[in-house]
Amino acid sequence: MPRVKRGPKRARRRKKILRQARGYYLTRSKLHRQARLAVHRALQFSFRHRRTRKREFRRLWIVRLNAAAARHELSYSRLMDGLHKAGIELDRKVLADIAVRDPQGFAALATTAKQAAAAA
Repeated sequence: MPRVKRGPKRARRRKKILRQARGYYLTRSKLHRQARLAVHRALQFSFRHRRTRKREFRRLWIVRLNAAAARHELSYSRLMDGLHKAGIELDRKVLADIAVRDPQGFAALATTAKQAAAAA
């Protein structure tokens, strides 16, 4: 059976790893073995943190909504309960954006939530 050396294929594979490792510190961006380990680790972190980012943003939106609701003598939970009872189905991301960019619009939502919570 003839010997296979895999010249071009091996070079392409190594070049791909080194391209992914651009900007890494010292040998992690220069040597294939070090770069391979660093890239593998970075990919693990990026996979994990894509999920963590979703949790962190949800926490941020809740903090913003709680602060905005406090300005209208509401707690976060009462605000969300009132909005739910009023049939307003905006998610936390949109509500937090409204609270930051449009205080008058959020005030209208807060009064609607107060009235819906009081009526029920």
